[in-house]
Amino acid sequence: MDTTSVQAPKQLSKRIIPPQPLLSAAVVAGFVALLFVIEGVDTALGHTLDNDGVIPRDFSQWDNLIWYPLLHANWGHLTGNAVPLLVLGFLATSGGLKQFTQVTVVIWLTSGLGIWLVGSPASHIGASGLIFGYLAFLLVRGIFARAPWQIVVAVLVFAAYGWALWGVLPGQPGVSWEGHLFGALGGVLAAWGVARDSRRVTTSTPASLTM
Repeated sequence: MDTTSVQAPKQLSKRIIPPQPLLSAAVVAGFVALLFVIEGVDTALGHTLDNDGVIPRDFSQWDNLIWYPLLHANWGHLTGNAVPLLVLGFLATSGGLKQFTQVTVVIWLTSGLGIWLVGSPASHIGASGLIFGYLAFLLVRGIFARAPWQIVVAVLVFAAYGWALWGVLPGQPGVSWEGHLFGALGGVLAAWGVARDSRRVTTSTPASLTM
């Protein structure tokens, strides 16, 4: 009886190291490199792309939800996001690149829709919503998946980046706390979804093996 295909999702949900670490590192580094290329183009265009962020409650520019995390106000804004994006993004690939893509989409859309619904009037841009989403995902996934080693990683991540969670609160001029807050909520939602899917596969094992 071959149970490999059934057990794989459960095993992936509890990993702390990506199954293909070099590929994961290359994908995350490639994404960050893309952000630098886009910022270079934006700089050459006189930062005209900065106006293409999420505009809260503006129905005419809903499509900005697609690319707002790719845009940054300046090089300082981007470099400040680059390192945590590399570290947290890599750790978030532990369940494989397919799962990482799904987690990223959930965080991306949750953050963007949250900004659109309750954000302050402005063009909201930057990858910090993704950073807060990955941070929240890493902090709670071990609890949902009942994975002790992931909880250990969560403690280490919190020790390194827990201070950043203050960014979900309002009061910092020019900072999209709404993007941070809803990005973090997206990370929690993604962690719950990953654990739920893993349990669903496990509980359906008998039916899937009646061949």
